[in-house]
Amino acid sequence: MTALEIDVETFAASRDRGVVLDVREPAEYVEAHVPDAVLMPMGQVMSRLAELDRNTPVYVICASGQRSLVIAEVLNRAGYDATSVAGGTIGWMRSGRQVATGLE
Repeated sequence: MTALEIDVETFAASRDRGVVLDVREPAEYVEAHVPDAVLMPMGQVMSRLAELDRNTPVYVICASGQRSLVIAEVLNRAGYDATSVAGGTIGWMRSGRQVATGLE
């Protein structure tokens, strides 16, 4: 695990201190996502940076942790405090935690 990643347990304990950014595609998000996660597909992140607060930690999540790691690196280079969730939404679900569905 790199410094840009945290495991699901650490994420679960700290996610309320920041914003959870889900970088998957809408169809993936609708199927299941971490409650209160903000949908911002990977291809839209750069054009939507103004929606993020540089003073608030950003927990980036995708399905398994690959896309989120790329976006966390991009956000960090842009001056954000971003961390990727290793294992992603799949890891979140495997840990038995609640998920939301739809566009809620």
